[in-house]
Amino acid sequence: MIYGYIRVSTDHQTTENQRFEIKKFCEKQDLKIDCWVEETISATMDLKKRKLGRLIKQIQKGDMIISSELSRLGRNLLQIMSILHHCMNVGAQIWTIKDNYRLGTDITSKVLAFAFGLSAEIERNLISQRTKEALARIRSEGKSVGRPMGSRNTCKLEGREKYISQRLGDGTSKSEIARRLRVHRDTLAKFIEVHGIVKDDTPVIRI
Repeated sequence: MIYGYIRVSTDHQTTENQRFEIKKFCEKQDLKIDCWVEETISATMDLKKRKLGRLIKQIQKGDMIISSELSRLGRNLLQIMSILHHCMNVGAQIWTIKDNYRLGTDITSKVLAFAFGLSAEIERNLISQRTKEALARIRSEGKSVGRPMGSRNTCKLEGREKYISQRLGDGTSKSEIARRLRVHRDTLAKFIEVHGIVKDDTPVIRI
């Protein structure tokens, strides 16, 4: 079995870019995805609570997981290494597109996986430290940090016009759309009014 694995952190992000990348890659490699696994969840979440965790449990020798990049699987070294270790033990492979890794059971794969995971974790720690230092400097200069008051909910809906239009078109209620976008119904209604959003009646074929 060849699995296409797609993960986004929030429902404000789309899975279509990752799906397109994987499909395009498979066409070049003459491969065919047998099963798509998509989820909207933070990679820091316990693997047991993720679809990926269930996939890893059932994966068998000769199976393959294709993802856009290794960071889609996990956000820290231990989590990534745990996934790779299990797959290598059962004889499954993990291929990533952007990183161009072909992780199997050979020693080179294990070294590459370790090196990548370690460097990615170090880089995230450095970014986090630089961010904290920058915020501390800004505060020391007496400047405010964060969004202006009242702008948060509006920012959350910016760029979601097409999504809102499509959901209105397929009959989804404003209350349900607001729940999915994690805003108040009145905030959504105001956003629709201000931006002149109308429902999109174009039929959508879902895979």
